Amino acid sequence: MIPFSLQQLAEITGGKLSGENIEISSVTTDTRQVESGALFIALIGERFDAHDFCQQALEQGASALLVSKHLPLDISQVLVDDTQKALGKLAQWVHQQSKAMTLALTGSCGKTTVKEMLAAILNQKGQVLSTAGNFNNEIGVPLTLLRSQLDDEFAVIELGANHLGEIAYTTELVRPSIALVNNIGESHLEGFGSIEGVAQAKGEIFQGLPQGGTAVINLDSNGMTFWEETLADKCVVTFSVVDPNADYFSQDIQVNHQGQASFTLVSPLGKKTVCLPMIGKHNISNALAASAMAVQAGATLDEIVSGLQVAHNVKGRVEAIDLTNNIRLIDDSYNASVPAMKAAADLLANYVGKRWFILGYMAELGEESQALHYEVGQHTAQFNFDYVLTFGEDTAIISQLYANAHTSGSIAQHFDTHEAMISFIKQHLSNSLQDTQAENKHTLLIKGANSSRMSLVVAALKENYA
Repeated sequence: MIPFSLQQLAEITGGKLSGENIEISSVTTDTRQVESGALFIALIGERFDAHDFCQQALEQGASALLVSKHLPLDISQVLVDDTQKALGKLAQWVHQQSKAMTLALTGSCGKTTVKEMLAAILNQKGQVLSTAGNFNNEIGVPLTLLRSQLDDEFAVIELGANHLGEIAYTTELVRPSIALVNNIGESHLEGFGSIEGVAQAKGEIFQGLPQGGTAVINLDSNGMTFWEETLADKCVVTFSVVDPNADYFSQDIQVNHQGQASFTLVSPLGKKTVCLPMIGKHNISNALAASAMAVQAGATLDEIVSGLQVAHNVKGRVEAIDLTNNIRLIDDSYNASVPAMKAAADLLANYVGKRWFILGYMAELGEESQALHYEVGQHTAQFNFDYVLTFGEDTAIISQLYANAHTSGSIAQHFDTHEAMISFIKQHLSNSLQDTQAENKHTLLIKGANSSRMSLVVAALKENYA
């Protein structure tokens, strides 16, 4: 982190310093992560007030507090009106001290994977600051920016949102020169109201671009009609898996038996063969997005190929794990949207042996939830999976549609509890593996919204078989 003094903090945030003017080189909002000499920021949420934990922060070694009410503690304090807004102002200032070229990205799905791909490519060129985990909201983005270093050459910042205005706020903090909307899909409809609301919210990222800044857009999934006015003075770069009119597109797509895709990247710099270590054909689109952004940041095609080959998979996002020689688990339990659910079914279809499609519900879809789960069910029904198992009220339609389409040779079942689902899976795996006449290669793909807690099923299988 780039150090600052408490007097600077007061000036940056419009606050008032009480106590000694010391230098700060560590900031946290979590008492579990307080380092000696750290600044503790007392945020206030719907269910907590971190002012209640300032004494604990002091005892653990904090040397200063950022608060919205003065506390009777023997420690330097900067008093502000709103600690969350002050966190944003501080993060913006810290990041601006860095000379890094800043790239920001958002989208309904795939943005974390694109972030990992892009960071891996730019790491071929120099030091990169990138979003850790899912620190992509109004709190996470500032905490990411606070990790900025003076010698950073690039910053790759992921922006998420579940309501209008959130991306506009975080983009203003980030101030990117290159920005991406990876795609537009039915996610967080409760907060956005409609797919048009999603497009409007994601397009807020382009409002934060300077005149002449670069907007990267997916021709296969975009909201151009909502963004035309904003993009009028921007440089627009496009990508597409299938449209050769895009600036970046793919040819010669192949998917191996492990589900890994390779393709020819066609770009303004020429063509290159790309082999992705991550599984899933849908990652071609993510790779094109990362490539388009990287070239705008000065990357060569060789750096793109090298970076994509070493990009890390994200835990809980299409993570393939061989539990035994006969059981492969594909953990995609972190999140779910309609496009991602369909892509998961497409991925599973590439595998041989017995195939299990194990689904939790999609969250925050509002009044459209049943209809969108029905849409996933229709897509799933076209495949010949051996098992389609569902958990969560609205997901029942998926297993029902599958059962109606496949009257024999497969099993489709809905469960009201994780425990019942886990017991069923273990029993049927055990029976199959003991049957010497049966096909004993099993691939289990588990997906659902984070709130559906399908990670419990993943954990149970790991514990039992790994």
